[in-house]
Amino acid sequence: MISIGATLGTGIFVVLGEAVPKAGPAVTLSFVIAGLTALFSALSYAELAGTIPVAGSSYSYAYATLGELLAWICGWCLILEYGVSVAAVAVGWGQYLNELLDGTLGATLPGALSAPPGDGGLFNLPALAVVLLAMAFLLGGARESARVNTAMVAVKIIALLLFCGIGVLGVRSGNYAPFMPLGMAGVSGAGATLFFSYIGFDAASTAGEEAKDAQRDLPRAIMLSLVVVTALYVLVAAVAVGARPWRSFTGSEAALAAIMKDVTGQGFWATLLAAGAVVAIASVVLTVLYGQTRILFAMSRDGLVPRVFSRVHPATGAPRANTVIVSLFCGVLAAAVPLGRLADATSIGTLFAFALVNVSVVVLRRTRPTMPRAFRVPLSPLPPVLGFALCLWMMGSLSAVTWAVFAVWMAAGTVFYFVYGFRRSRLATGARTSTEQTRPEK
Repeated sequence: MISIGATLGTGIFVVLGEAVPKAGPAVTLSFVIAGLTALFSALSYAELAGTIPVAGSSYSYAYATLGELLAWICGWCLILEYGVSVAAVAVGWGQYLNELLDGTLGATLPGALSAPPGDGGLFNLPALAVVLLAMAFLLGGARESARVNTAMVAVKIIALLLFCGIGVLGVRSGNYAPFMPLGMAGVSGAGATLFFSYIGFDAASTAGEEAKDAQRDLPRAIMLSLVVVTALYVLVAAVAVGARPWRSFTGSEAALAAIMKDVTGQGFWATLLAAGAVVAIASVVLTVLYGQTRILFAMSRDGLVPRVFSRVHPATGAPRANTVIVSLFCGVLAAAVPLGRLADATSIGTLFAFALVNVSVVVLRRTRPTMPRAFRVPLSPLPPVLGFALCLWMMGSLSAVTWAVFAVWMAAGTVFYFVYGFRRSRLATGARTSTEQTRPEK
């Protein structure tokens, strides 16, 4: 439920409107390509999650297999992935909140307070509000957060199935032609953007130290969540582009609600879907924010980021200071940056981290071949190699601006590591301590 909760939401409710203008009706193929890329990486995640069941996701796997420097790079990418995706998800939440308010109260929030600068607004207040709401649940501890998330996941699946059941009534065969109006380049470009939709299937791996039987359950959770999410994504996308001409998706961040209104001619169904989307997207914020705090917890425990991120509350076991700091940062980011830029920045950080996970599987198979594994990637090393290649291919489909942002982010991370983490890490301090113990007394 954590993995489905972190994955199923913004990609189909919001980012679909960003991807359809790039690929046309072939956006369904884009979902499949992004899903296959995620699948190969998911196999690697499943093996590592069952072998190294600790908090920290791919950061911890890289630390155990590739060393501290590459682990830092992976963790820095995960901070970009989780932190920025929380902000992107929160932006989409505000769009559906307006749909809900319009359908129930006949009023919407002022544009200046419901959109970031660059999208016609001054400050996205709903985006900040949903992050702070998720923060309140997380401060109660993992068990309480998981219960809330489970209820939200049920609501979002029902909402998407409801859309398919009603939306199919408006499907017109002419809307699928031409199927690939912008060619394969458009399909791959949309796939790179839509990879954002699959971010989160690895969220279960951040809970490695809070699961009852991590070695058995983490691989199952990762694979099952990916299958469920991919099936729903392709089904919903096929209905959406069949019920509405692909060109009309441009600039539509609440496309599914608009389709419901067009098909039925009534606002009730669109309002009902908007209510489901509000719950669905809020659960993504909750679970992704949870993952971000656990990754920083693992990095802090290794000394690579300040110790404040690994302090836990004695009653709830939650890293409270960590949760508050991360939530405030993500909330402000969500309120100030447009969705498209956030989605692409998230995708490139995720793809880079996934590429390292695929490498980690191959390295660990060679360095520790006899290590007990609850799950083994079949036909290895072929799937990890394909996963690595697909990640690089999709990274190459992203814009030059996104690459520039990524380069700046990585440069800042490298500086931070050598100025702070390299000197204070567990490996560095451990090495110094052991050296000092071997010195003779004066």
